[in-house]
Amino acid sequence: MELTHFGHSCLLADFAGNDGKRSTILFDPGIFSHGFEGITGLSAILVTHQHPDHADTSRLPALIEANPQAKLYADPQTAAQLGEPWTPVHVGDKLQIGHLTVRGVGGRHAVIHPELPDIDNISYLVGDGTHPARLMHPGDALHVPGEPVDVLATPAAAPWLKISEAVDYLRAVAPTHAVPIHQGIIDPVARPIFYGRLTEMTTTDFRVLEPENAFTF
Repeated sequence: MELTHFGHSCLLADFAGNDGKRSTILFDPGIFSHGFEGITGLSAILVTHQHPDHADTSRLPALIEANPQAKLYADPQTAAQLGEPWTPVHVGDKLQIGHLTVRGVGGRHAVIHPELPDIDNISYLVGDGTHPARLMHPGDALHVPGEPVDVLATPAAAPWLKISEAVDYLRAVAPTHAVPIHQGIIDPVARPIFYGRLTEMTTTDFRVLEPENAFTF
């Protein structure tokens, strides 16, 4: 599996099948992410929830036009807002994307403040022929799947997240590898503070991906 980070929560996951064919999924192309605009050949675009840092409605139409073959999936509220051809994903749904099986889990966005509206958030577990949870993208949630995860895209910072919670989440999921996401809200000079805690206080192989450069897991 190759992962490419386009900033914040936008990840491109590229999987090779046994037949040599590739399945590629783009997650959460939002307003804090850049470099995904020219991607073609996508198998699917997956959105976890409606916030603009995860779904940039101004750039989505051009991305979809450049990828007419891509399946489009989102949480129920976002799918309703975006309309056809977006398909809603509910908790427990299983999607077949090329040779991949993608499961919808979680269901709710983490609480920012009790007075703010509660919204949908679908976390995604992507399985291939080698692992039923080869990759997990939680979106804005701290859902613990209760099964082994190979690579976790783990939130590093958020309005709804303390460093202690980020550490505890990474410990709870205990993936083999983790890559930080949702760091677009932090000044780059401050990010090592967050990354340092996640590295020092967990046993997971923690890797910061270079922007727009593919890394093979």
